[in-house]
Amino acid sequence: MKRTDKSFKKFSSRSKARERSHRELMKIVEETNVGARALKIKFTDEPYGRGSQKGKDIFAEGVFRDSASGYGFVSVEGETRDVFIPESQTLDAIDGDKVKIRYHKFLSGFGEEKTEGRILEVLEVGRKTVIGTVESDVVRIHKRRINRLYLIPDDAKISKRIFLRFDGDARVGDKVMAKLIRGTGYSSYTLEADVISNFGKSESREANYLAILADCEIDTDFTDDELNQAKEASLEKIDTEGRTVRDEIIFTIDSESAKDLDDAISLTVKDDGTYTLGVHIADVSHYIKEKTALDRLVMARGTSVYFTDKVVPMLPPSLSNGACSLNPGEKKYTLSALIELDASANILSVKIEPSVIVSRVKGIYSEINRIFNGAADSYIKEKYADCLDTLSCMHSLYEKLLEKSHKRGAVELESAEAEILLDESGVPVDIIKRERGDAEKMIEQFMLTANEAVATLMLNEGIPCVYRVHEPPPADKFSDFLSYAANLGFDTRSISAENPEPKALAALIEKAKLKGIGEAVSYACLRSMSKAAYSEIHRSHFGLGIENYCHFTSPIRRLSDLATHRIIHKVILEGKPREKFKSYAKRAAAAATEGELRALSAERRIENLYKVIYMRERVGEVFTAMITSVTSFGLFATLENTCEGLIPISTIDGSFVFDEKNITLRNDKTYYRIGDMIRVKLEEADIMRGKLRFSLVTGENL
Repeated sequence: MKRTDKSFKKFSSRSKARERSHRELMKIVEETNVGARALKIKFTDEPYGRGSQKGKDIFAEGVFRDSASGYGFVSVEGETRDVFIPESQTLDAIDGDKVKIRYHKFLSGFGEEKTEGRILEVLEVGRKTVIGTVESDVVRIHKRRINRLYLIPDDAKISKRIFLRFDGDARVGDKVMAKLIRGTGYSSYTLEADVISNFGKSESREANYLAILADCEIDTDFTDDELNQAKEASLEKIDTEGRTVRDEIIFTIDSESAKDLDDAISLTVKDDGTYTLGVHIADVSHYIKEKTALDRLVMARGTSVYFTDKVVPMLPPSLSNGACSLNPGEKKYTLSALIELDASANILSVKIEPSVIVSRVKGIYSEINRIFNGAADSYIKEKYADCLDTLSCMHSLYEKLLEKSHKRGAVELESAEAEILLDESGVPVDIIKRERGDAEKMIEQFMLTANEAVATLMLNEGIPCVYRVHEPPPADKFSDFLSYAANLGFDTRSISAENPEPKALAALIEKAKLKGIGEAVSYACLRSMSKAAYSEIHRSHFGLGIENYCHFTSPIRRLSDLATHRIIHKVILEGKPREKFKSYAKRAAAAATEGELRALSAERRIENLYKVIYMRERVGEVFTAMITSVTSFGLFATLENTCEGLIPISTIDGSFVFDEKNITLRNDKTYYRIGDMIRVKLEEADIMRGKLRFSLVTGENL
């Protein structure tokens, strides 16, 4: 895996004649605005070191990021830009490897400082397995022609051919997972692998589904110990000793298909206009004891995972859908957060107590929306007879909470969420936008209120907590977003890239919605944002505009909430020393963040898989789409049904320059930017990689 210095002198030497030619060519490209791609020149602004070298060669270490084209980049501390690694200098490194490189700096044809280098050694392997489709080819080994199986990786960032050393009876066309074998290939430019799992034919829905679950490390099975502990815990009789038996009107509101009901609500309105909002959460921590198989399970999974046609629960069904689920008419253990709010819906105080509740009814979003809209039929009115007055008061409180949310500057990004409709055999038959009514938004506001109240209590009492934190956006990315927004005609002068105020950003998003481009601007804004995470260290939540925030309301589905419940039980209710739970909060926060990232990746990829299966029957059709992302290699466009695909720049007539600051592709006659409506033709639906490819249809009026 090491290289000698023999060829590096040749790699570093530069021809003056070639440098002059390059400068002259770049000048023509710049002056004529023809575009490098039209001249079939790759990376004309990064001429593989063809410039005047500055200083000596530099040695460094960093993580290699591969590309579908074979070249890559290495992040080096102290360099403002990643070091470019040409395809011929990547050794046998693949995306994610920690590598040792040798690089130098030079001036490009435009006098801009650049870096270029080569990988000398792979220090740490970043990826141990790879998923892909088996193919075959004839290779020459020691003057012999041998037919060998190799892998085409699903991940386009792995550009090297991977030969199979052990095929595990896999055949051409199978989708497999293989363990990478490093440093033993017949050439330092090839990789080898051993097949460890065969998912089936690569074009089948089942094989791709299983492959995604395996790649994202989503475990769908439970061990016998986990199942037995859950079953035993679920058979425990409800004991009201030491708990408050709540006898007010309490009920759940969720989707019709939900089976893990972990939150119920109640509301009391006092004569002076103040409220007591009761948020009653399944007391899962009562059943999950420390240092047990179930405790290790939730720490390993971190969250439930929700797919189009199934749920992979964090807990075994006997708990998630049984003992812990707040099913109507059944006594259940809960932790009740009783939140006092003034007449303007400001939080005054919160009290948390162990309780036993009986939910009056399983509320369904669509039915309650009909109540709010005045469209409820006799069946709905009868079903919710005990709750109608409470629902009316709840809607009034919701409107006040929503107004307060707007005033504090919660950033409400406009995004399209897909609802994929399946037939009896699980094949997608339609994709529509999921609509959210007042019922969904009301529950969201009530849960936000509970989470804020509990986090504030934990912080004020100095009790360890798993906070939900969201950092302000990085200044460089947010500056690009502000430039993009200004280019659309929005006044961004009051918004600081270094220290943005959520309220000002929220106002900008609202203006975009009024202009009919809220979704496009929201998408661009989201790309500039930091990712939310869990932390034992208190920090604010930028997107919500909330100073103190944690997750308390979904312990059936999330480790973060379960950890907060456990700490509340041990410290607040049992009086245990708070210092004892600092390390637990830290471990739980890290595990919850990791589990969430795995789940989000799997959910997104499974959704894309179903979208591609649905669109595969529509190859050749023309659609209206919105540009939702602009890159140097093309445009991403999204259809009305939320399906997104790439329009490669190589397929667009003419030559275009990528304006990174304003996020546009442009030439002297035309430009494309986020939010533009275009017509596209579906050229390909790649089920193996879960991607759509469009071409641009010009000459049609929208």
